[in-house]
Amino acid sequence: MTSGTLAFPGDPPDLPPEEVVLVERVARRGAAQRAQTREVDAAGRDAEFAAFMSEHGDDLLRTAWLLCGDSHRAEELTQQALVRTYAAWSRVRTGDPLAYTRRVLANLRVDSWRRRRREVLTAPEDLPDGTSSRTGSTPAAGRDHQVAAADRDLLVRALATLSPRQRRIVVLRHLVGMPEAEVAADLGVSVGTVKSTASRALASLRGVLAADPSAPIARARSPR
Repeated sequence: MTSGTLAFPGDPPDLPPEEVVLVERVARRGAAQRAQTREVDAAGRDAEFAAFMSEHGDDLLRTAWLLCGDSHRAEELTQQALVRTYAAWSRVRTGDPLAYTRRVLANLRVDSWRRRRREVLTAPEDLPDGTSSRTGSTPAAGRDHQVAAADRDLLVRALATLSPRQRRIVVLRHLVGMPEAEVAADLGVSVGTVKSTASRALASLRGVLAADPSAPIARARSPR
């Protein structure tokens, strides 16, 4: 202890200069190793997140489009949702990051509904169908691609027949997977309204889809 320094019980003793140098060197080395570990972790996180975007980006963009009905706004919503997911990646990566990102999309869109109270459903010519990166070049793959695109377009046309409230509830409840109570809270309506609106909307969708012999529901019911 140096003179004039007040010591307390349990204080570590002063170290000789050579030991101080050694401690500082070890501390610097430890800091460098921790920094290197963080860089490795960051690289792994980025690669993992890039794989997530590659696998689910088109699905998220379609969900965003169904939530807002506009391709440009859907791209903005998807980008914002992915930015938030990336920021929380260390926390959500081991759970269900796709469900998390869909919820972020829904929350962003609900905020927009509250601000604008307006929705326009536009034609989805540039909406990705999500099959191009996961199908091969075989004739069977080509047919699957065409069927998926036709199903998507039919679903979009069917959703376009719904009112904005019906469409929002169907998308949030059945495509995003939000519980009825959360849909009700987000849209500012009662749970009963969510249930009755969803029931009417689904009945309407079934009627539209059943009227088209190429629809998935019609193909599923047709005899083999």
